[in-house]
Amino acid sequence: MNKKVAVILSGCGVYDGSEIYETVITLLRLDQRGAKVQCFAPDIEQRHVINHLNGEQMPESRNVLIESARLARGEIKDLREADVEAFDALIMPGGFGAAKNLSDFALQGAGCTVLPDVLSVAQAFAKAGKPVGMMCIAPTMAAQIFGPGVVCTLGNDDDPAAAASREMGVEHHACEVSEIVEDSRHKLVTTPAYMLAQSISDAASGIYKLVDRVLELTHP
Repeated sequence: MNKKVAVILSGCGVYDGSEIYETVITLLRLDQRGAKVQCFAPDIEQRHVINHLNGEQMPESRNVLIESARLARGEIKDLREADVEAFDALIMPGGFGAAKNLSDFALQGAGCTVLPDVLSVAQAFAKAGKPVGMMCIAPTMAAQIFGPGVVCTLGNDDDPAAAASREMGVEHHACEVSEIVEDSRHKLVTTPAYMLAQSISDAASGIYKLVDRVLELTHP
């Protein structure tokens, strides 16, 4: 029986939304493994819009759900429609959208909060004992979702995001880009992806392992 996986996106573009390579690699691997995927995103305005050519903020507004639909080829739903009972696992790619739109970590650091709809869905997966995969900057939400003592990685121990996560109660484990860190108690799998990756192949090496392990954890 094919596993069903929910993927939460945060826009489209590394600096203000979901990291495109991470998202595509995730969707590709899920498809290669025969999983059925439904993408979700919150129907909210982005924190801001970044010109990805020069890195400057643009004087306009965009919607996270509409921008995320670019990555999902239109096959996406409002996060409020997510029914945890219909899925076997959850995966959250990174990109600054995870720290700007799904949470406010990029602005508040260790004092951040997670968007209520994101928090409720992710906590429902955790409460149901269903595996969750988070990559790149997304694990900065782990403490709010799983509580203090959760084990995850953001790559290097000396990264400021790792330090902030430890302040929130995370047990941070350093990890190579090609590897994963698993918290077996919470069924959480994390990988650094573009926190460390120097190429799309680098990112794929860890993301493939994350997807594979998340799918393995769906079995009793």
